[in-house]
Amino acid sequence: MNLDALPYTVLLILAEFSVGSLVAVLIADGRGLVVAAYVKLSAAIIVAGAALTLLAAFNVSGAEFEGYRLEEGLFGPARGAFAAFLALSALYAAFALGGPRRLSLPAGGLAAAAGLVGLGLLAYQVSPPTWGFAGPLLSLLAGALALGLVSEAMVLGHWYLVSPRLPGRPLQEMTFLLLAVLVVQAALLVLNAAVPAREAPESTALLAGGLGANPAFWLRVGVGLLFPIALAYMAWRSSLERAMMSATGLLYIAVGAVFVGELLARGLLFVTAAPV
Repeated sequence: MNLDALPYTVLLILAEFSVGSLVAVLIADGRGLVVAAYVKLSAAIIVAGAALTLLAAFNVSGAEFEGYRLEEGLFGPARGAFAAFLALSALYAAFALGGPRRLSLPAGGLAAAAGLVGLGLLAYQVSPPTWGFAGPLLSLLAGALALGLVSEAMVLGHWYLVSPRLPGRPLQEMTFLLLAVLVVQAALLVLNAAVPAREAPESTALLAGGLGANPAFWLRVGVGLLFPIALAYMAWRSSLERAMMSATGLLYIAVGAVFVGELLARGLLFVTAAPV
């Protein structure tokens, strides 16, 4: 991994987690099938993630590192977007925790919009060496959904452990969405790996032979995609059979695998300019 890119890698991961978790909670809450306590806990986690994202955004700067070129003029707008994301996420949490619940979903929708704008700005900022803006944008959006869905599905699974009579549909839907997003991620990886980058970073970590010669790429494929796909499928099948304890245990493992996969993907981006 390009060590100079580590602060930016942390920013991308935190942004994906925070925005993706909010989108996942809004989907579940909007369906009206999850308990209020789950929404409250998730809202608090999202505010903490949004605060860390904004802090990470203030810790990155520079036009390039080891030959990886950035759009330098977007540091300010990205920080502004994540500041708005934090403020609106806090408002969403306030409504979810003690305010009028009918106002929580509109506030959450505005927060999600601000977060998605921030992700879009980050994608454009890292796009100059890649094959195009669409590559990192789709990669970040899919990664955000994967991180958010797997984290929120794991948290939701705990409610079934103490209240087994809760309707199974929320966990069933969330695990199915997670499975679908991971499959889309796999398809995007094939596309982004196949299209050559516009600029090759001058990183000493770049192996001769391109992306396929980098062991981290195959770890990304196996540990970060194929393994979570198998786990998400088993968790979905378990939830259909009301084996919620099994589904939650599988999701625990999936959380670690998806996070490792995203970390590898963002590290590979700054080494190879391939948004895998």
